[in-house]
Amino acid sequence: MNEYDSAKMLDLLGEKSNFEVTNDESAADLLVLNTCSIREKAQERVFHQVGRWKALKEKNPNLKIAIGGCVASQEGEAISKRAPAVDIVFGPQTLHKLPDLYEESYNDGSRKLDISFPKIEKFDHFPQPQAEGPSAFVSIAEGCNKYCSFCVVPHTRGHEVSRPFNDILQEVTALANQGVREINFLGQNVNNFKGEKNGDKSSLAELIRDAAMIKNIDRIRFTTSHPFEFKEDLVDLYLDVPELVSHVHLPVQSGSNRILKLMRRRYTKESYLDLVYRIKNNRPDISFSSDFIVGFPGETQDDFQETLDIIDEVKFDESFSFIYSPRPNTPAAKMEDDVSLEEKKDRLRILQNKLNNYSSQISRKMVGTSERCLVTDISKRNPGEFQGRTENNRVVNFSASKNFIGSFINLEIVEAKPNSLRGNFTGGTIN
Repeated sequence: MNEYDSAKMLDLLGEKSNFEVTNDESAADLLVLNTCSIREKAQERVFHQVGRWKALKEKNPNLKIAIGGCVASQEGEAISKRAPAVDIVFGPQTLHKLPDLYEESYNDGSRKLDISFPKIEKFDHFPQPQAEGPSAFVSIAEGCNKYCSFCVVPHTRGHEVSRPFNDILQEVTALANQGVREINFLGQNVNNFKGEKNGDKSSLAELIRDAAMIKNIDRIRFTTSHPFEFKEDLVDLYLDVPELVSHVHLPVQSGSNRILKLMRRRYTKESYLDLVYRIKNNRPDISFSSDFIVGFPGETQDDFQETLDIIDEVKFDESFSFIYSPRPNTPAAKMEDDVSLEEKKDRLRILQNKLNNYSSQISRKMVGTSERCLVTDISKRNPGEFQGRTENNRVVNFSASKNFIGSFINLEIVEAKPNSLRGNFTGGTIN
């Protein structure tokens, strides 16, 4: 979501204020930090970065520093008090106001603050979408109403709102006309999308079906899904919509029902596993990735073992795992944090080793197979090679005498590396 928002900021600043991007911080007229507050470490990095930029402002008094995103929404005026060098503070829902906030601050020298929640107003102010490759993010919903006890998102991005159905399809069509082949629908609770369509509420399943019919859109992803909102019509898509990839990110957080209840996740490990089995029944070759929190207040060794057990049951692909970090204004922050940091680190190490083991097994099993890959870019490690992505989102580096960026090709997987695969191009494109 932050990547999508950052791209829209660049579009707005370029169109409305004629800004251009520079790689030289000392040459900038405006420095923007788009922030995340999902973890405490990310929040502290914001103030560390502003401290570095303060020296640039001392040399160039006309330089403006803007802080946007969730830390801005969470901290508000406290940012300017802690970091007086900051001129502009804006939230995720007011990023469309950044050009005007800059102009006002530049003209009168005042500090500007706007962390209001005007629902989906920002989408009405975005320029026409510009494709930057064959894969693109499309935001379809903002905010969340789940109020998980550990999560600050409802406080920083506001209540759940969905974009109008047809507006989203227009954006997807515009991107497809520019060569985009893969769409990733975004939302904090993406599978609870209820955008208005002809006066009625629609669903993510309906949106995916319609998007799959748009010319050139051959691959569709969505993130992040909530297991509680994973409706049967979405499960059914895995039977008859081949454009929907055989990979789903399904955050479980914990394998312990007791901890899940404390987290206010609204599902049990049994209902979670039942959902996994129903999806697998429709798409046997599907892979799952997930999110995990270790060391949640009150987590015992038995609770942690249940998380390890659910990993063994599902055999997750790539996943994200973190030590519990108390966030402001959340119920969990008031709970007794009775798991020592040493124990948290030890549990995280054990969990990540298990996750990495299954991820490596999946990669090794792919060796010798032919994978349909979307060629997305030049290889980041070797500019003489290309980079593609498999359905389960694995990066594959390969050599070819022709530029296939934007095409689907079959690659024979010949090597599994720690963070990528190596493939051989055997000739011909799929489309």
